[in-house]
Amino acid sequence: MTIIKPLTLYFLLLFALGCSSGSKEISTTPGPETSISEAELQKVYEEIKTPFKYGLVKVPPSNDLKMDCPTVFRKDGKWYMMYLIFGGRGYETWLAESEDLLHWEDKGKVMSFSDSTDWDSNQKAGYLALQEMVWGGSYELQPYQGQYWMSYIGGNSRGYEAGMLSIGMAYTAGDPSTAHEWDRLQTPVLSPKDQDVRWWDNSTQYKSSVIWDKERHTGHPFIMYYNARGDSIHPAKGAERIAMAVSDDMKVWKRYGDAPLINHHKGISGDAYIQQWGDYYIMFYFGAFWPDREEISAFNRFALSKDLIHWTDWSGPDLIRPSETYDELFAHKSFVVKHEGVVYHFYCAVNNKEQRGIAVATSKDLGTSEQHFLPIEE
Repeated sequence: MTIIKPLTLYFLLLFALGCSSGSKEISTTPGPETSISEAELQKVYEEIKTPFKYGLVKVPPSNDLKMDCPTVFRKDGKWYMMYLIFGGRGYETWLAESEDLLHWEDKGKVMSFSDSTDWDSNQKAGYLALQEMVWGGSYELQPYQGQYWMSYIGGNSRGYEAGMLSIGMAYTAGDPSTAHEWDRLQTPVLSPKDQDVRWWDNSTQYKSSVIWDKERHTGHPFIMYYNARGDSIHPAKGAERIAMAVSDDMKVWKRYGDAPLINHHKGISGDAYIQQWGDYYIMFYFGAFWPDREEISAFNRFALSKDLIHWTDWSGPDLIRPSETYDELFAHKSFVVKHEGVVYHFYCAVNNKEQRGIAVATSKDLGTSEQHFLPIEE
């Protein structure tokens, strides 16, 4: 029989603990070091609020198309927007260009439907990853291993967010400011069929936002914030909540934490987008059909963190809420940038006829847009 000396046993125990730490559940409940005060939340709100609605900046060319989910980046002095179009079959991802963040010209598709039996043949809803996230910074995309990256909703069912949706990863070595088809990993990186699936994402998964955390708050360089719906025996099943996953290589992803980060127990909390302002990380996201907000259908909110893991919800006024004829049904799905002293809050605007376009609100009065939805015959 082999006798293990006490010192050897000690090091073996340390090794075992180290090996198990990767799967250890991490609490996402704020503690004293990560707590956020009301004064801090108010300070951030004053910085990011956009009380002036400019109006629609992207309108579908026909009434059978719907635009959704803008993501904006900058390259070589110009602005670019990736956004989604739904025309009945599913989502495709498009690219547009602008000189001033207000007037946009379509450039073409970057992810299209597949005439195949691929897992994502009918749904490819893309969201740019690894953007430089400093508030008021460059808003440029950061390449990793010579590639630009984009996470996306994928699925093979036809219809509006139909069937089981999973999260995929796309990449390109080409110029992200030109319209061309991006390559895609062959299988999802997160799926309701995963072995480590949780109660909050075991039904379907939606929008994701991937950042490059060079301080490695989680011990990993890449963090994905995603919203998903659970269909388990857990109370309030069917709600969408925001959770997180981590990766070391942008290809293999693991869920992180023992609970969702943002959870309102009913309706939707989704479409997180992260910006860093000094010591704070701001999560822009939208809410819809919350139990205490039944008078307003969909609206944009924010939460605040000091470590990207523990988040404190803002309890004050909405950043964006329905108020105009073009966004009277839904005003939701944020993408926010600050440029030359002006905050631009892009969002998805839906009217009572369910026409869907992309609008912007600003921190300064820039006038109003002349774009309008096309008339619908009664």
